[in-house]
Amino acid sequence: MTIPRILRHGLLAALTALAAFSACSGHAQGADAYPDRPVTLVVPTAAAGGTDTIARLIAEALGRTLKQSFIVDNRPGANGILGTEQVARSAPDGYRLLFTYTAAMVVNPSLYRKLPYDPVKDLAPIAQIGRGGNLLLVRNDLPVNTLKEFVAYARAHPDKLSYCSWGNGSGGHLAMESLKKQAGLVMTHVPYKGSSLCVQDLMGGQVDAGFADMSSTVEIVRAGRLKALASSGPSRIPMLPDVPTMSEQGVKGVDMASWLGFYGPPRMPEPVVARLNAALVEVLAMPATRDFFRQGAYEAESSSPQALAALTRSTYDEWGDMIRKLGLTKQAQ
Repeated sequence: MTIPRILRHGLLAALTALAAFSACSGHAQGADAYPDRPVTLVVPTAAAGGTDTIARLIAEALGRTLKQSFIVDNRPGANGILGTEQVARSAPDGYRLLFTYTAAMVVNPSLYRKLPYDPVKDLAPIAQIGRGGNLLLVRNDLPVNTLKEFVAYARAHPDKLSYCSWGNGSGGHLAMESLKKQAGLVMTHVPYKGSSLCVQDLMGGQVDAGFADMSSTVEIVRAGRLKALASSGPSRIPMLPDVPTMSEQGVKGVDMASWLGFYGPPRMPEPVVARLNAALVEVLAMPATRDFFRQGAYEAESSSPQALAALTRSTYDEWGDMIRKLGLTKQAQ
């Protein structure tokens, strides 16, 4: 039987509408069911560092809250570029996410000539996780006990001291370069793939000093295995009340508080982003989570996706300006 043209057009329109409705319905059902299989949480640092430790706590708590496994996948290297790129190029289904830190997100565009992604455009903000800072640490046998003594010793031994960081452009690198510029110091930078590796060699005496995240070093300092001379955060931390801030000791512009953030690939479905954000807000409000953060000198702090997007953009501008003032030239990735 031949179907009249007008009916063919009507049938085609109906089928098209039905297909669109089915797609939307399936999409909504998929978002409601999320997650229905294990989720990979990419951490662009080495295992056992501060970021990794907190990521594992969050992953375990998210697993309990959303009734699904969240598996941490460490992808260190190139100041977070390797792990970040992997997530930026992943399918936007919410099953490969990024747990990252400030410098990895907002420093790289100013430090590298070419990146395989745009951290502002190519990642979907989900939630801020917390804020913290770094400690200026020195090996135990270095004959200094205060920031003033460290500066004097470094001036008296130009180009004789080395300092470690968790990569070019990391918060530890920028903080020490800022201190060097203000105090007129000449020191050798030794970049590592992760904060824990930097701290290990600092304890072993292979390097002399370095900034490292508080969350993984507070207990090391309290055990007397390294000396903490200053905090780069805006205030002293309760776990080490005798360690003054950089600004308290007359060094301005190094009070860079760092934050942790949760991101996904671009074009993630809004219902999936909303579900993840709600779960993270719930996890970060738990007393056990807040206590764990405080013990590591971090403050648990959640946000909306929009607030994290704004924070990413503002910090991107601030740290980019710092890199230009320090005269750090762009390098090949």
